[in-house]
Amino acid sequence: MTEPDFSEPRAHETQPEAGRRAHASRRNFMRKVFFASGATAVATMGGAGAWAALADDTTTTASADPSAMPSGAPSGGPGGAGGPGNQSITEEFFGLTTDGKRVDDLFTIHSTGVKTAPVIAAANAFLTGLSDTQKASTQFTVHSTEWRLWSNIDSYTRQGVSLADLSDDQKAFGTALLQSALSADGLETTEKIRKINQAAGEAIGNTNAFNEDAYYWTVMGTPSTTEPWGFQFDGHHLVINYFVLGDQVVMSPCFWGSEPTSMDINGETVTVCHEEVVAGLAFINSLNAAQQAVAIESSTKSNESMKAGAFSDNAVQEYTGIRGNALTAAQKTKLLGIVQAFTGRAKADVAKATLAEVRKHLADTYVTWAGGTGDDDAFYVRVHSPVIWIEVDCQAPGPLAGAYGATQGSGATQKHVHSVVRTPNGNDYGRELLRQHYLTSPHHR
Repeated sequence: MTEPDFSEPRAHETQPEAGRRAHASRRNFMRKVFFASGATAVATMGGAGAWAALADDTTTTASADPSAMPSGAPSGGPGGAGGPGNQSITEEFFGLTTDGKRVDDLFTIHSTGVKTAPVIAAANAFLTGLSDTQKASTQFTVHSTEWRLWSNIDSYTRQGVSLADLSDDQKAFGTALLQSALSADGLETTEKIRKINQAAGEAIGNTNAFNEDAYYWTVMGTPSTTEPWGFQFDGHHLVINYFVLGDQVVMSPCFWGSEPTSMDINGETVTVCHEEVVAGLAFINSLNAAQQAVAIESSTKSNESMKAGAFSDNAVQEYTGIRGNALTAAQKTKLLGIVQAFTGRAKADVAKATLAEVRKHLADTYVTWAGGTGDDDAFYVRVHSPVIWIEVDCQAPGPLAGAYGATQGSGATQKHVHSVVRTPNGNDYGRELLRQHYLTSPHHR
């Protein structure tokens, strides 16, 4: 296989200091130990041409065992929540699985009817609005490992161009790109997360680390109606990965979170990440006592329960909890309510296509719960099927605890929520569709 050579600094090092003021220097180390994505997937399914296509464009030759299986969750502790101890991956991409083996034939290249022209136009306008230097540090190949190098924490060195480095006009192009990809609710959620991040930073006197502009853009590939491409928007408590191939869209992994989840800002109460909390509680409280006994693995909630956050692309997690085929029709609707809290952040046609896939596997969807079931109780819920993975995790107060009168490290609370959405069995970042594209497109053979 190939291994990226990142010993030389990328063009992003010419960016203004303002855009990097909140971040420590760890990325170069990570890249030196980060193998190029996709080797196992291509080796398993065959196709020498796809091997070459999936290699990063800044690589040197290295040896690898194509038959090697992924070893599961990466080093640094389970969950990969994005903390400093979890920021080292030496595994090639394989995807979330229940046992280290992917379920095949779940994802195919086909027409979905999704209108991708608006997001293509918006992405081209955004790139055109960048200077040559900014574009050089922002645009990567579609098969780049840059897809996987995201984190929800504030003190993380990111690639691309930050909002702090953009002019007002350039920011407007970026907002237009988000608007073309997200629903009104999705766009509002991103804006509220950033707004609270700024206000909380002001409340604790640390806007260097916590502000509304420490969010970074990267574009993978060249926006196209026929060729694969995508973008990533990455910062504290907010990560959006958006892959496009024709009229197919994969919007995962996505991370949505906030601390606090509600805050008075200039006389207005700003609340975010509430829908998923309400939907989770509505589901668990729709179950009878016998069903709750199956779904609830623990009545207590640890400070952090997330299994597949940042740097956990290859997490192995067996199905646990209550299965969809054990639910009534009304309870299945409540389960879909959790899913829709997240799919609804994409444009309506993308959300419809994703939800249709989820419905196909609803009988084989499992829900696991930990914590209380009261309106204000902290909890953890995981929705896990062959085609979707959702975690909602009420966490302990963190670095922004002082913004809402809490003590860092005390018990888990709904005031600090992390959530992640993924596509299991190899299609995070659209990787399975990308692999099929390179194997089947005549001009890539």
